[in-house]
Amino acid sequence: MYSFQELKRAAKAPPAGTAYRLAVLGNSATQMLSTAIKGYGALRGIPLKVLDVDYNQIDQQLLDPQSETYHFAPNGVLLYLASEKLYEEFMDMPSSQRPRFAELYLNKLLRYWELIDRHCGCDILQFGFVEIEDRAFGNYSCKVETSFTYQMRKLSYLTQEEESLHGNIYPVDLSAIQNRIGRGAFFSRHMYYSSKLTIAIPALPEVAKQVVDIIRARQGKGMKCIVLDLDNTLWGGVIGDDGMGGIEIGELGRGHAFTNFQRWLKQLKERGLLLAVCSKNDDCTAREPFEKHPEMVLRLEDVSLFVANWEDKASNIAHIQKALNLGMDSFVFLDDNAFERNLVRSLLPEVTVPELPEDPAQYLDFLQRENLFEAASFSEEDSQRTKQYQAEFARQTSRQQFATIDEYLRGLMMVGSARPFDELHYARIAQLTQRSNQFNLRTVRYTEEEIARIAKSE
Repeated sequence: MYSFQELKRAAKAPPAGTAYRLAVLGNSATQMLSTAIKGYGALRGIPLKVLDVDYNQIDQQLLDPQSETYHFAPNGVLLYLASEKLYEEFMDMPSSQRPRFAELYLNKLLRYWELIDRHCGCDILQFGFVEIEDRAFGNYSCKVETSFTYQMRKLSYLTQEEESLHGNIYPVDLSAIQNRIGRGAFFSRHMYYSSKLTIAIPALPEVAKQVVDIIRARQGKGMKCIVLDLDNTLWGGVIGDDGMGGIEIGELGRGHAFTNFQRWLKQLKERGLLLAVCSKNDDCTAREPFEKHPEMVLRLEDVSLFVANWEDKASNIAHIQKALNLGMDSFVFLDDNAFERNLVRSLLPEVTVPELPEDPAQYLDFLQRENLFEAASFSEEDSQRTKQYQAEFARQTSRQQFATIDEYLRGLMMVGSARPFDELHYARIAQLTQRSNQFNLRTVRYTEEEIARIAKSE
């Protein structure tokens, strides 16, 4: 993770290339946050032009059609309503109104979203609400409607419910960051009282990373395929030496760590990422745990492409990339062996190769913290992506049986249909504009709301 000073230096350079225009609006001081976001974007190859709006000017900016926010013509608006400021508003309310605080503030949020949609029609990056302990009722706060703890948890839930109904809202989960690094590292009361800064300087790079991760995903630069080693990566031990009974999976030895790691990988697969295997093994030996081990979570049907041989892994990854027809920069390679990681980094520099911890028990926490698989959308079709690629690979294989391309295409008996956009597929259509580059000739990305407007436009 970069330091704030590194981000501050990087932010001074002018954006290289077409910049994503981000307006930052908050009820607290956001200047340092804006600097961190711009600097992180520069270091990650995401050029950003950031408008940092004056302190606590959200209403003035969004209600005025001539405001600098709207003149800026942003691609995204970041909204940050700090819990510390909300606490002060809550305490200044008459006690009789406090049980309605969550609903009242949700209505304010919805109004902000509606104004941004009307004037900009752009992405909205909504900062979540961190929990702060007022301890006025102690643990009993969890069941008292007039406590700030109760109302903030309710507001967080109601906000998430509304976000799920708006395709152009992208939540930034500040609570997850605070939970990971601790309240003391996330918030400095001294800095808040002296400069209205509600995110401590050491925490700013963590927050900036999440913002830039979302923007990268919106630009179609997300990861699409995870290439997996097997021995000591998906299970403990070496299948070729230890055999089926000797590998660690399930409750055997370190097996619990590998089982939970596989559970997470399966969740990513169900979300739409592709899993591929790249192992130095005999093919039949490498497949055996997937086919026969009762405690394996991942099965062969979860793997889009299975490559097990004695070739070098860089060449095999290049083969996988060609077979799946995806950009090399959308691949992540996971391997416990430092030699293999360095080889792939050297020969395939576009592939992301995380430096996995030596202890397999740390794999999951490490990768979740890295947040390599940020999503900008999700549809039901995503869960079927592995089957679609397996079918495509089968088609490529069957193509070799035909003498000409025309014979091959006729043998597929494909039927195409062209129809107007329909509401059932708005989410999928928007997602294709966000993820696909091959046939997106203008590389313009659309939200569900924009697709709906296009569909209804004469």
